[in-house]
Amino acid sequence: MARNIELLLQENVENLGIVGDVVKVKPGFARNYLLPMGVAVVPTPQRIADLEAQRAAAMANLEAQKDRRKMILEKLEGIALTMTRSCNDQGVLYGSVSQRDIADGLQEIATEMGDTMDPRHVRMATAIRHIGTYEIPIQFDQELRTEIQLIVEPDQALEEREEMEFDDEGELIEKPAPAAKEEEAKPADSEAGQENASA
Repeated sequence: MARNIELLLQENVENLGIVGDVVKVKPGFARNYLLPMGVAVVPTPQRIADLEAQRAAAMANLEAQKDRRKMILEKLEGIALTMTRSCNDQGVLYGSVSQRDIADGLQEIATEMGDTMDPRHVRMATAIRHIGTYEIPIQFDQELRTEIQLIVEPDQALEEREEMEFDDEGELIEKPAPAAKEEEAKPADSEAGQENASA
């Protein structure tokens, strides 16, 4: 089994480290991504010393980002995000509500704090495909986590919907509108009236 190798990061890598960190990684990750992309190099005392100033700046940026994200989470506590979606008479959505939809819905709060809300921060196992109320975890890192309430509402009350019928292939059966039926009936009545008049 291949042993992990040590590399010096020249850039910040999420969930791995910041510039100037010496990290242990799997050989495949090093060979296929970190080394060819110039993200990391083999560490030497000189290279580590050269990155000291960048590392200090990166640490300061991370602390500032952490403070911003704490404020975002404070604002998110107790909020309810409402989304309106089209659905069938059983409340099943035509489409779904995804991590990106929720991130976009929370973006305004993040922007106020000078940050962004990435879909990866919305921790959902699967997309939502039914109307209802959901508790959605929002997590920036291990310590920075909260939950918001998501309310998915139908675009019109379920009881107002006409029941839809589908054929054996799952295609929607188009029902003629009542007005169209009346229009079709009128010419037939007038023709019958003309026949009676001529007789």
